[in-house]
Amino acid sequence: MSFDKGLAQRIREYLQDYPDLEEKKMFGGLCFMISRHMCCGIIEDKLMARVGPEQYESLLERDHTLKMDFTGKPMKGMIFEESQGLNTDEKLKKWLDFCIEFINTLPPKK
Repeated sequence: MSFDKGLAQRIREYLQDYPDLEEKKMFGGLCFMISRHMCCGIIEDKLMARVGPEQYESLLERDHTLKMDFTGKPMKGMIFEESQGLNTDEKLKKWLDFCIEFINTLPPKK
């Protein structure tokens, strides 16, 4: 499993106040779960951002942003942000805010 440990620590620091935060190894990287919903993750040095289908197209227009594609078919609502787009805490925070905003729209999991 390969993921940027420095980026993982930055994400942990930002999400540390969520009492139901979990980390899980999946997709060959590391995922962060809040309230049992996948929020974001790291594959190699890229942020895997769960932004939802409504913001998906507009966020893909940003620099350093790619479709998340594991199987030859992009996963609508999931985006990769390359490391160049995460080089400041402010940029990372903005992406994590998009993720949290989306998962807050989801119904609670039992």
